[in-house]
Amino acid sequence: MSAMTTVVAIAVAVIVILAIGFVVLQQQQRRRQLRRRFGPEYDRTMDERDTRGQAEQELRDRQQRVSTLDIKPLTPESRQAYIAHWVTLQEQFVDTPARAVRETDQLVTAAMAERGYPTEDFDQQLADLSVVHGRTLHHYRQAREISVRAALDAASTEDLRQAMVHYRVLFEELLNDGDEHHPPSAEGREEQSASQDDSRQR
Repeated sequence: MSAMTTVVAIAVAVIVILAIGFVVLQQQQRRRQLRRRFGPEYDRTMDERDTRGQAEQELRDRQQRVSTLDIKPLTPESRQAYIAHWVTLQEQFVDTPARAVRETDQLVTAAMAERGYPTEDFDQQLADLSVVHGRTLHHYRQAREISVRAALDAASTEDLRQAMVHYRVLFEELLNDGDEHHPPSAEGREEQSASQDDSRQR
């Protein structure tokens, strides 16, 4: 083998190694981005799919779908109305906890719909929410699971209280996401603070 042939072979090998390294780095970067965006939903999707590639492709498909939706923040007026309704439901919980949980589920769903999330199909609803709310979506799943048991009269008062706590996590995100566009008024902030204090006392 001539010296020139050897140099060319080495150069080609180096190029191939660099190309493989670049592809691997890109894959790792995309994987880190998906993990940051979806949080626990990344691992959950991994567990539900046969391969990592399938799971990551599904997450990218979710991102693509949500990018076509008209997701928008709530207006300050809507946010304050939701906060006031939430406070009412917390007060109602004392006397009729099951009803309060049922109506809280309806309230959270209404907030999703007003933000622009489709709410007709629950599985699709979870997939869409996971793109922006993946780090807290497990709270919503737990709240809905308790709500279903409550409808069958199979949930204790403590279960129902936990459902309200879980609902609140996603509810607050739905209300507060986009505050840079629609900052709440002073009155709205006071009502939200009062609702949080009331929840802690309960």
